[in-house]
Amino acid sequence: MIDPRKVIVCRCEDVTLYDVEKAIDEGLTDIELLKRKLRIGMGPCQGAGCLLVVASILARKKGVRVTDIKIPVSRPPIAPVQLKFFAGSRRSG
Repeated sequence: MIDPRKVIVCRCEDVTLYDVEKAIDEGLTDIELLKRKLRIGMGPCQGAGCLLVVASILARKKGVRVTDIKIPVSRPPIAPVQLKFFAGSRRSG
């Protein structure tokens, strides 16, 4: 038997199958709510590696098809801007 505490669902945030199933059992039956609680899809991969897996777990637990689960839109983080672009020029004359 596979231990759900050892099955990693989201590598970026180190979320296990146990974590996902527990959250669903606690009443979080929407992928957006799971995302907010467990931070799935918020790591560097932006959900490329985990959102479909979480959707399949959620579909299985709810007894629906995976296609019935709406996958959130990826919202990549804003790129950092170097401070030099905010500083004014000190050229004289």
